[in-house]
Order: sequence, then C-alpha cells, then structure tokens
Amino acid sequence: MADNTLTASPATGLTPASLLERLRTDYPAFTFETGDAFCWSPADKKIIYEEDMSGDHGLFSLLHEIGHGSLDHRRYTLDFELVSLEVAAWEQAGVIAGNYGITLDADHVQDCLDSYRDWLHRRAICPECTTRSLQDDSGSHYRCFNCHTTWKVPPSRFCRPYRRSAA
Repeated sequence: MADNTLTASPATGLTPASLLERLRTDYPAFTFETGDAFCWSPADKKIIYEEDMSGDHGLFSLLHEIGHGSLDHRRYTLDFELVSLEVAAWEQAGVIAGNYGITLDADHVQDCLDSYRDWLHRRAICPECTTRSLQDDSGSHYRCFNCHTTWKVPPSRFCRPYRRSAA
C-alpha cells in the first residue's frame, strides 16, 4: 500500500507547512486562513482550512478548496449544480496535486463525493410517497412525478433535509 502522507517524505520533500507556504506563493490571489472547517469563500477569495493537516485528508481537502477557487466557483441554483461543482473541484485538485508531486486518494475523493450524492438523494425523496424526484428549474422546490406533491428543503448542504410541503 502506497503511503501518501505528506510528512518529510523523499517522494515529495514537502511537509504540510512547506506545502502551505508554496500554495500561498503560487496562489497569491487567495487568502489562506485557519478555521473550523475547510471551505472556499468566493466573496473574499479566501481558502479556510483546519489547522491540523497532519493527515492526508486535510491536505487533500485544502487542495480541493483551492480547486474551487481556481475554477472561480461562486454559487449554484440547483442542487445538482452543487454536485457538479464538487466533481470539478476534485478534478482540479488532482491537477494541482500533480504540480506538487502528490497523488490524491481516489477512494477519499469518492467518499467525499458520495456525501454530496447522499445529500442530494435525501432531499429528492417525496415526503408523501417516497418516490425520488427532481428539483424544479427555479431551484426553490421539488415536485414528485408520482403523487405531484411539492416540497421545499433548506438551502444549506449542512442542514438536515427536512421536506416541507410547499402547498
């Protein structure tokens, strides 16, 4: 099993601290700031990252957020668009990682994308008949193909997907 851990390894010669310093130099348009979670803030072009990046997953997440920034991701209307943005950010993270001699763990990437797929699936289940449905074009409601129930869900990915009838 290959060890992708970024400690002072001969493969990359990078530590998490030295990689972060190189990223700051290579991406001067972005501000890097520690926080409670990894995220991209498009309003102020800020990459927020967890201070403890001792494991691979933190470093992969940092590269993923830089991927969002590099692709100038701003906002989405439809839930499916968010999933597409996440896929694109992970693909870009792979390109960025390659520039530093890092290989992303494909299983980790798919686990992260699965969390969005699961989120999308939970939101799309009709509260009346449990048929999986699609969001309307405005992004404000879901409508069931089977029983024609219409419902709203909270906009945040981090909220539990309560489905409230829109009628």
